[in-house]
Amino acid sequence: MSIRVTHAHGDHIAVTAANGTEILRYVYRPDPEAFESRKPYAHPVRTLAGHTVTGYRPSDHRWHKGLQMTASHLSGQNFWGGNCYVHGQGYLPLPERVGSMRHDGFGEFTVEDDRLAFTEELTWVENGGEEWARETRGLTVHSVDEEAGAWALDWSIRLTNLRAEPLRFGSPTTEGRELAGYTGLQWRGPRDFTGGTAFAPESDADADKLMGSQGPWLAFTTEHDDIDGHSTLVFAHAPENADAVHESHWFVRSEPIPTVAFSWAFFEEFALPPGESFAYRYRVVFADGAWDREQVAAHLEGLPW
Repeated sequence: MSIRVTHAHGDHIAVTAANGTEILRYVYRPDPEAFESRKPYAHPVRTLAGHTVTGYRPSDHRWHKGLQMTASHLSGQNFWGGNCYVHGQGYLPLPERVGSMRHDGFGEFTVEDDRLAFTEELTWVENGGEEWARETRGLTVHSVDEEAGAWALDWSIRLTNLRAEPLRFGSPTTEGRELAGYTGLQWRGPRDFTGGTAFAPESDADADKLMGSQGPWLAFTTEHDDIDGHSTLVFAHAPENADAVHESHWFVRSEPIPTVAFSWAFFEEFALPPGESFAYRYRVVFADGAWDREQVAAHLEGLPW
């Protein structure tokens, strides 16, 4: 299926499928609220049938915005947004710790009949204004398949430390909060994904048991409110992530909020030395219907990296 791309310069990039459904809006305009950690995000994201599968500024966490790159604990700063976890004190509003990701421009920008690929240059800026890291981000929309009722988004990051000292990446779990290792690329689902079903390639475990686990992919499916229908999201690691600077674990919750993150520092901190870089590459498939394990595996097999 072909796509149409529109670019509202300084604001967002939108991708519309041939059936008229806007399937992706990538917003890089700086957010007005510094406490929510200004950074680009993808929202709304929709399936080909037009079902919205991202949440934006939910009442429980205003800083959750669709699909976004985050870092909850980075050398004492919070590039996730909102309250900061402090061991022994819980979550505290510490606006002086909340950093931001500055959009600096686009590099590659390629639009084909059925594919969009672009790179974005960003700078991670700590709360006091010091530039801490430079990121090259890649997004590719592809495999828009009307018959399968699905499309795919690849999201990559290459991050370079600009400081004269190591950048230390962690999470609330590395700070002492059990099974709260969220950080990295994070998806927040809309309210009707609450109570949805999560599953992995070789496990019938629910979201609670998959929390902190590892694997090549994880799927999340739900039945929508308002409309008669289901949606399935599949989160997958590129093969080279297994050799990345630090191993990843799944952060996944179905209750009380629906969210998944490719956590790169769930249980242990890792340090990025001055001048050095790390890279990860991810894929998210957005599908209509309640897919099962066999459908997910077969679809991913047909999407080579």
